[in-house]
Amino acid sequence: MGDFEMRKTLRGAAMTLVATFALATPSLGESLEMMQLASDLGSVLAAEEKCDLSYDQDAIAAFIEKNVEEDDMSFPSTLRAMTGTAEWQLDDMSKSAMTAHCMQIRRVAKSYGFTN
Repeated sequence: MGDFEMRKTLRGAAMTLVATFALATPSLGESLEMMQLASDLGSVLAAEEKCDLSYDQDAIAAFIEKNVEEDDMSFPSTLRAMTGTAEWQLDDMSKSAMTAHCMQIRRVAKSYGFTN
């Protein structure tokens, strides 16, 4: 399987995962909100090393405490999937795209309290 076909297959699998997750949960609105949070947080976490950042681990824990329900067992696996997808996407970015991405990630990480 070529690189293009593999990306197409992975994208299809990711969309299937999103649809399955959304349909399998009782509250679609809340589920989509948590999925978006996991996606956003996954993008920030995946970029830590690639963007030469170092995050405050206590701030990450505080962010989870504040934003994720204590009984949400699906959040960790969703976050893991979203972080992995973000890491994979970072490997495909051009230098200019990475510059723009890292600039915004720095801003978001600071707004989350992960950096100074």
